[in-house]
Amino acid sequence: MKIKFHHIILVILLAATGCKKDNYDAPAQKFSGRLIYNGEAINLEYNQVPFEIYQPGFGKVGPINGTFDQEGNFSTLLFNGNYKFTIPPNQGPFRWKEISAGKRDTLAVTISGAQNMDIEVQPYYMLRNVSITAAAGKVTGVFDIEKIITDADAKNIERVSLYINKTQFVSGADQIAVTDLAGSAILSPNNISMSVDIPAISPTQNYVFARVGIKIDGVEDMIFSPLTKITY
Repeated sequence: MKIKFHHIILVILLAATGCKKDNYDAPAQKFSGRLIYNGEAINLEYNQVPFEIYQPGFGKVGPINGTFDQEGNFSTLLFNGNYKFTIPPNQGPFRWKEISAGKRDTLAVTISGAQNMDIEVQPYYMLRNVSITAAAGKVTGVFDIEKIITDADAKNIERVSLYINKTQFVSGADQIAVTDLAGSAILSPNNISMSVDIPAISPTQNYVFARVGIKIDGVEDMIFSPLTKITY
């Protein structure tokens, strides 16, 4: 079978074009930061609260998606350029500004090399003066709760939970023991005390990690105290 010469040339050109298209540089500029309220970190459940980044004017309709870690940190790789950062509706234990009903506000971000930016949000509640200790086979947490949002958007507490785990990932999905206190049982927001028994751990270790979390009425995501490692 004879193959015409111009057919060979066409195949070579198509192959070269495909290689060029596939060999664009990957995004390399690190955009990172953390969620804060008045300079304090917003602690979350790991990998559960998403964020979205849009790049206007490049024909890409969908967002670049990511999630926050349990200390409220985020990190993603982008190209240099102008972007819009936002958090989707009904996500996070905090209020995110809306321009109008159902239309989320965005933050303008200019990437030119590595960029670090704190994201200011307003949580419904914050945990204050948290002390977590261990004694007699129990972990005890003592803390105060401050209600931050008190206007028409204010929400009640559904429950408060004290979680412990054998690793540093601590939440409802990552725990070896938990105790709950219903919001209706909280008589005062100050000096709240909760205890949970430390179960048998295999292989044996003489420490656990603990956090207190607040579940807010009508809000899926909880807000947490900072992670504490307790040796016993």
